[in-house]
Amino acid sequence: MLWAAKRTADLIPMCHPLPIDFCKLDFTQIDEECSLLIQAEVRVNHKTGVEMEALTAASVAALTIYDMCKALSHDIRINDLQLVNKTGGKSDFTMDS
Repeated sequence: MLWAAKRTADLIPMCHPLPIDFCKLDFTQIDEECSLLIQAEVRVNHKTGVEMEALTAASVAALTIYDMCKALSHDIRINDLQLVNKTGGKSDFTMDS
């Protein structure tokens, strides 16, 4: 999904292209909920945050999973896309639990 993170500026108006140094996706299967948690981490050595790139990478990963599984069921839902934490840029952010 590095490709998705790098293409954020092409997909979202007002986003500018950034030289992404690191992009990692983690997938955690949650059996009791029959769900998959997708977490994206993106880093850049620049004077801006990369939260839009991380959110784009996670979104495209979720859409890819949906595309691969839609033959099994169309009841698949993608929900709760959110920024969990961010450091760098103009300000840091950590979601309250």
